Amino acid sequence: MFNRELWKHFDFWLFGAVVLLSLFGVLMIQSAIAGNTELAGFVRRQAIYLGAGLVVMLISALINYRYWKNLSKLFYIVTIILLAVILIAGTVSFGAQRWLEVGLVNVQPAEIAKIVLILVLADYFSRNADRPKNVRWVLISFIIVAGVVVQILLQPNLSSSIMLFVIWFAMLWISGLPNKYLVILFISVVVLSIAAFPFLQDYQQQRIISFINPDPNARHGNDYNVQQALITIGNGGWLGKGYGNGTQVQLRFLKVRHTDFIFSAIAEEFGFIGTVSIIGLLVFIIIRCFRAARLASDNYGAMIAFGFSTLIFFQTAVNIGVNLRVIPVTGQTLPFISYGGSSLLSLMLGIGLIESVL
Repeated sequence: MFNRELWKHFDFWLFGAVVLLSLFGVLMIQSAIAGNTELAGFVRRQAIYLGAGLVVMLISALINYRYWKNLSKLFYIVTIILLAVILIAGTVSFGAQRWLEVGLVNVQPAEIAKIVLILVLADYFSRNADRPKNVRWVLISFIIVAGVVVQILLQPNLSSSIMLFVIWFAMLWISGLPNKYLVILFISVVVLSIAAFPFLQDYQQQRIISFINPDPNARHGNDYNVQQALITIGNGGWLGKGYGNGTQVQLRFLKVRHTDFIFSAIAEEFGFIGTVSIIGLLVFIIIRCFRAARLASDNYGAMIAFGFSTLIFFQTAVNIGVNLRVIPVTGQTLPFISYGGSSLLSLMLGIGLIESVL
């Protein structure tokens, strides 16, 4: 069960980069919410989540990753049950029902679902590595993903649903998806995206419409938030205004600055050089995760590492893309930096799995 040779292969570079980025995240959250009495406890909570996350990471790193192979189906069933409970008794916030209150802590099962789905798909693709890559092979993997995604869509949580499909597609592709199916899936995604638009929630439709046709005079909503994010980034210049001295951040023109738009807050306080450094650290973590996939001793371990690498890459790209107004607002956090206990714990668990794979 336990990986006795852990420290021989432990990636201290990956561990150090994750800890450094997470500590920086706590400091940025403190700056972002300074003076806001309603959010004053968030810094302490994030620090507690970080401490718990490090424990989770080390424990998962100590456990041989092959041990999860036999438990992945059980985890999948438990995740399905948790997502079902969310729809019945979940806490509503910003028009979505995504959280379960467990004592004083809010748990977001969609974050857990990302890791569980990677484990389940890694098991499926590794077990069927030598079987024909036909429609049945693709369809079964799709059904596995759909079992989770459908319930997440009902919360509604479109951004997490898209991420799970991206992880599925990436793992499908690396497992040897034939080119003909690649074309079919691409066309299907385009057609379904257009057809699904009328069925989206009003706020989801508005995010897409405001991205295509923004209102420069908006004083609230997505248009305003993105405009303020761009102004905040521009204010930082090359070197930034200094920690805790960002006018857009401290005067609260920048909204949701401790979660969705924390990248803009970093840009204002630490400038272009600071943001490039943070992006560099995130890219370094992603590269080390892909390295683990390359060095894995079996296909199951490689698939776990590849799936988690895809998760971090996509989440990073989406968050930064929203801040730069390259894509519509989605609600994805910046990995290891944005406020969010469930997100941080799931990411730390994923890093622990990566360390176990090595």
